[in-house]
Amino acid sequence: QLQPAPTATCLQRLQPPACTLHPAPPTYLQPDKMSVKSIVIWRIIPGIVLVLAATIGWFASHEVPLGLFFATVIPLFSGILPPSIVGHGKMEGTPEVPDDLMPQPRPENELFLDLPDHKKMPQQGIGMCCRATAYDDVLVYRTVLWYLLLGGRHIDGAHLYLNHKAIGKAIAEAIRRGVTREDIFFTTKIFPTHFGYESTMTNAQNYLQELGLDYIDLVLLHFPSTFPGSSSPCKKEGKTPAECRKETWKALSALRQKGLIKNAGVSNFALKHILELQGLGAPIANNQIQFHPFEPDHVMETVDYCQKNNITITAYSPLGGMMDKDRAMANEVLSKLSTKYNKRVSDIMLRWAIQRGCAVIPGTGNPEHMKENLSVWELRLTDDDMNTINQLKHSAKGFSHIDVRSAA
Repeated sequence: QLQPAPTATCLQRLQPPACTLHPAPPTYLQPDKMSVKSIVIWRIIPGIVLVLAATIGWFASHEVPLGLFFATVIPLFSGILPPSIVGHGKMEGTPEVPDDLMPQPRPENELFLDLPDHKKMPQQGIGMCCRATAYDDVLVYRTVLWYLLLGGRHIDGAHLYLNHKAIGKAIAEAIRRGVTREDIFFTTKIFPTHFGYESTMTNAQNYLQELGLDYIDLVLLHFPSTFPGSSSPCKKEGKTPAECRKETWKALSALRQKGLIKNAGVSNFALKHILELQGLGAPIANNQIQFHPFEPDHVMETVDYCQKNNITITAYSPLGGMMDKDRAMANEVLSKLSTKYNKRVSDIMLRWAIQRGCAVIPGTGNPEHMKENLSVWELRLTDDDMNTINQLKHSAKGFSHIDVRSAA
């Protein structure tokens, strides 16, 4: 049978009750804010931590973590992707060396410093660190080859710079083109993370193999002690920084007796560090330190002591250093002298250090700059101008300096 149609009252009963609308709470955006906060806490921060952990692990896994750090960060600061990430040979910079370029004559009036082995160290060289082009093997090869063929002979390297192989390849090519090995003066350095007698003996052999050389002209202790958070084979044996320096020095002395290195020296050493090594094995041939006209008095005192005790000085960052070079180039006193001599401010600074009895190792990958640096032998500053430059440390303030006196 057909059922009767539902009445209006019945239809009303079937409908859901009407919803009462309430105004939105004043914190109606809080759900969105919470979601952003959640993304930051649970996605972004863990991602950053993961990247940092992976980066630190990558650096720490390298044989020379600090070297890899510099090789990565210095190009990045110049806006260049580092070879440590993208590979070597992709960086622009030092041009190719022509195949028909043969060795040019050495500079006239070139000066030398006498070393304990009776060998002479050229008072001008080229530093192979601390600029982007020093960390690309292709550009390092070109830089060293250019410098040797243009008449330079003094190359300054280090284990920390991670470019031994490229330097050795360039030296071999320069020798093939007519430069004699006896004329080339090569310096390298062992970093405190590798201090220790056996470690030094092993690393020196590794350096010779990487460089393809039968001997190294000068090997330096790169810094007095390890940085916080780092160690060395010697330190792991429970020895003090002073004991590690002495163990390393004994190894360099043994290597010198074997003829594998010709001279031993130090770098970034304060006077107290030098005193503890004097009379222990090989004579200290050299102390390589940051040295330019704006250095404080205690650095000048170290230089004076070394020179009075037959320890030669090599000045790195002779143009003011990475952070202060522009300030040095703009110095009013140096600018006036530049005008007087019709030479670059950099020439004035290099010649000042040379006339102070130091070797200088300015760094460049530009062949034109190499030629200009090698022409500094044409210049000589008067005694009055030397004294004027000597006083700059008292008037020019704010120059950065590595104070190694506090190193253990």
